[in-house]
Amino acid sequence: MSENFSAGSTSAGGTLHLSQLLKAPVIAKSGEAIGRVEDLIVRLPGGDAYPPVTGAVVGMAGRKVFVSSGSIRDFTADRILLAVNKVDLRSFERREGEVLLRADILGHRLIDVSAAELVRAYDVELDDTGSGWVLARLDTRRPARLFGLIKTGAGHASRDWKAFEPLIGHPGSITVRRLSGRVGALKPAQIADLLEDATKNEQGEILDRVHDNPELEADVFEELDPDEASRLLKDMPDSEVAALLGRMRADDAADAVTDLRQSRRRRVLDLMPAGQRVKVITLMGFNPDSAGGLMTVDFATCGPNTTASQALSVIAAAHGLQSEALLKIHVLYEERLVGVVSVITLLQSEPGRAVSELMDSDPVRVTADADLTDIALLMADYNLYALPVIDDNDRVLGVVTVDDVLEAIIPDDWRRREPAPRPIRDIEPATDATNHDVSL
Repeated sequence: MSENFSAGSTSAGGTLHLSQLLKAPVIAKSGEAIGRVEDLIVRLPGGDAYPPVTGAVVGMAGRKVFVSSGSIRDFTADRILLAVNKVDLRSFERREGEVLLRADILGHRLIDVSAAELVRAYDVELDDTGSGWVLARLDTRRPARLFGLIKTGAGHASRDWKAFEPLIGHPGSITVRRLSGRVGALKPAQIADLLEDATKNEQGEILDRVHDNPELEADVFEELDPDEASRLLKDMPDSEVAALLGRMRADDAADAVTDLRQSRRRRVLDLMPAGQRVKVITLMGFNPDSAGGLMTVDFATCGPNTTASQALSVIAAAHGLQSEALLKIHVLYEERLVGVVSVITLLQSEPGRAVSELMDSDPVRVTADADLTDIALLMADYNLYALPVIDDNDRVLGVVTVDDVLEAIIPDDWRRREPAPRPIRDIEPATDATNHDVSL
């Protein structure tokens, strides 16, 4: 290139859009245009700092080279001005921890953490902090066109970078991206919704974020649509599937095992922890739409002579049980159900009172072959959150909880509905570019 450009005005303390800079000329100190901007590079610092711009990928004579931020005098709206006349002509090679704004962010989907949904980035805003440029905000509004003219599109206005979690797919930056912890702060049901909306590559990224938290991973799979969970388990090795199912609720694990290929079920069951394997095999023997198929086999029990404070201690110590199954404690005498007592009753009674004085001695209960309609009607009629399942000798086999009943009776067309818009509670963006925290 032989064009010459004057230095132009700088943009210190200003804001630039990536869309302005792409394909803009790169001007050497001498004023000669030596190439064009192909991409900008940032480094994810981890924690809560804004990613600093560390350089640019510049197209020069058919090759792409790296120009470090130390060689850049300034960014303007239509060019990059260098502080040098010569650059290293070796081909650009991406390094660990680097993120390319055009290749990795622009046009790609990210997790909008506050809204718990996947959104696409249509532009990137950079702020000058005085000591360097940082990735500050994303614009997720879809550019709308009418007769060739760009109109304001749908989506939210430019929002703080910290509101998003990128799904880049580059192995070299995954370690740093795990440090943010923003995905782990979402509810399991929200992460499950993200997985169901994600592409295969995006699913891999999201699962990688929760894999380091085994309990969260199990909770997420419990919330997944069964068909989606089955597809994800198909790509996992038997040992990982067995370990995951071993941490899930036994009723959900039984459903997942049932959905595995028949040739794979025995292998996975053999690899599961012995206690969980027994529970899963037991549940698999019941009709999935019956009380036996819906129940959880983990529940809290005590004897009739137990005091209220002792019964509350039993509930407090039951860390592995689902919360819905702990709303009532089941009172057993010689292994037979003789009553139930609610947590509220226990909390409101004198600590030393015997459970036998507080319990409902004729609780509503069903047998394992009770169907879904009967269970739902009983729960509605008696305002129940949990319903004990007993055998012919009044021994408790398990407990059906209201969340499992709701999951079973919600019509499929309700699941396909678009959810109502969620209010956006975002991080307050900095109004002064000099207030950005930058980790260099």
